[in-house]
Amino acid sequence: MKRINITILSVLMIALLSISDLTYAQKAIKVNTQSEGERFEHFWSKCVGAGRANEALRAGWLEQMDKVHQECGFEYVRFHGLFHDDMFPVFEKNGKITYNWQYIDDVFDRLLDLNVKPFVELAFFPKQFAAEETKHVFWWKANVTPGPDYANQWYNLIEAFTQHVVDRYGMDEVLTWYFEVWNEPNLYPFFFHGTKSQYFELYKQSALAVKSVDERLKIGGPSTSNFVPDARFDEEIINNEVSMAVFQVDDINKLEWHGVWIEDFLKYCEHEKLPVDFVTTHPYPTDYAFNPETDKGRGLTRFAASTKNDIEWLNKVIKESAYPNAEIHLTEWNTSPNSRDKMHDFLPPAAYIVKTNLECIGLTNSLAFWTFTDIFEEKGGGESIFHGGFGMINYQGLVKPSYHAYRMLHHLGDQQLLKNDYLMVTKKSGNGKVVALAYNYPNDYLDAVPSSIKRFNKIEDGEAKQLNLTLTDLKPGTMFKIEILDKDHGNIYNYWEKMGKPEPPTREQIKVMKDFAESLKTQLITVDKEGKLNINQQLSPWSLVLIEQVN
Repeated sequence: MKRINITILSVLMIALLSISDLTYAQKAIKVNTQSEGERFEHFWSKCVGAGRANEALRAGWLEQMDKVHQECGFEYVRFHGLFHDDMFPVFEKNGKITYNWQYIDDVFDRLLDLNVKPFVELAFFPKQFAAEETKHVFWWKANVTPGPDYANQWYNLIEAFTQHVVDRYGMDEVLTWYFEVWNEPNLYPFFFHGTKSQYFELYKQSALAVKSVDERLKIGGPSTSNFVPDARFDEEIINNEVSMAVFQVDDINKLEWHGVWIEDFLKYCEHEKLPVDFVTTHPYPTDYAFNPETDKGRGLTRFAASTKNDIEWLNKVIKESAYPNAEIHLTEWNTSPNSRDKMHDFLPPAAYIVKTNLECIGLTNSLAFWTFTDIFEEKGGGESIFHGGFGMINYQGLVKPSYHAYRMLHHLGDQQLLKNDYLMVTKKSGNGKVVALAYNYPNDYLDAVPSSIKRFNKIEDGEAKQLNLTLTDLKPGTMFKIEILDKDHGNIYNYWEKMGKPEPPTREQIKVMKDFAESLKTQLITVDKEGKLNINQQLSPWSLVLIEQVN
């Protein structure tokens, strides 16, 4: 009797599972490709980050910059250290200051030759303007402590620099640039060994200097670091004791997060009658950067929608300020602000990049991925060809999954026909071609962003999804190309592991690895006689699928 009951129960369970599968399979999506789409901007390809200005003088850096411009559409690039000593911007002889723009010109000339514009970060102090006992940051020793006469010296430098680039490149060109004041000055004593008030004065002098050349030139700030849930940055310098409280809560996603210095900055500029053409900050979806060597920051990655929430907060604050029309440029962003986070080399960030950017359509003018290349030396050179560097391309020119995420986003049209939590269907206004992008960010991972925490170490984890899409009202015989990025295609780190992690690879091995990294799983499909294209495609965990009309 027990055996019969078990058999009946098994049959019932199989039937229920079959019904469940059938119901799931019936969740088909149909899109009329001739419907009027809603226009949107490709803010994700507006700007991308890089390490420091001097690195832009290298052949490999320039080759990779050209590649991401051509394939991912990046229009601007932002980097640190424009006025650092290795760019030799200032000379002092017999107490007289003279300016030297040769190295800066070299960088800007080459960028413009590639049709890439500089998103100009005004930083750091030349040694002549820094305090005698200046604080240094990074191995290349950026000067971050303001000297006794920093305000006047900085004004003169910025005015001369601005006039120089206008004279060299023409006003029409420079009017398209952005001038951002400093980088993460709230991180005392790291990026700015000074107070909040001293940074505000630095912004004032920068704004006055830039606008003295032409009022139409764009100036903005405060370029502060990732959002926080407490009052650690409310005073003149950080209060680390306040910040430690975040380690005591069970769920950091229940805390109220806010931008750093933004409200104080806007009120200061209003009081001083200063221009703010755009507001910048860095909405990394973390609190403290995760450090796998010390475990500091474990568990402090936030939930997957945190970037969208942060940008919505920023929109509200700006709208209620004296600068409601200021543009929003988020000049650094990645899964974490740690240049030794192994997850940067893996597959999951690709799905996170696509998910977040599609969620944030209409909320910002740019969300600059930090960075496009592993030719990046804040902590010195990487000790491995894959060392968790920020870049979407490694030192040897091997593209990572994050590169494919941006390449696929760039292929989208500019008219939205449909968007849900795993699919975007678009049309190009210029030629009417249809492009769709699907992704699988597994539901059981929505409470955290991919970072170096244990649960993300196995990229096979998570549930598969089924894409059941029908595109209608197409011309019969039209060809579509499907490209798939998943754990077995375009996932270069896994391929390198299977090769035995050659360190360094031979020249021949690099050629083979480049071919693998660039080559996704592809197929061509044709629209039927009724003008329909039916796509039934499984989305494995963390995968991306680009569906693009090719004729």
